[in-house]
Amino acid sequence: HAEMQAITAASQALGGKYLNDCTLYVTLEPCVMCAGALFWAQIGKVVYGASDPKRGYSRVGMNLLHPKTEVVGGVLAEQCAGLIKEFFQRKR
Repeated sequence: HAEMQAITAASQALGGKYLNDCTLYVTLEPCVMCAGALFWAQIGKVVYGASDPKRGYSRVGMNLLHPKTEVVGGVLAEQCAGLIKEFFQRKR
């Protein structure tokens, strides 16, 4: 869960737990757990490529992120989906 690592690194670098002036860029839609962490970090914006119909937070509800968090999904969706597919094929 790269989002968790990004939250931790950004919080340490910025010296605070709130990331409302930050933007997170990820290849795949965050999972429910990562969305919860992004909520508590009050991330300013999330930009993701491919949707995740099996484990993505949006399957549970869009309100898992902080109300002030801007979400942009589907950026280069086909390319991102291809990267994810290739990544997991290599892992198997």
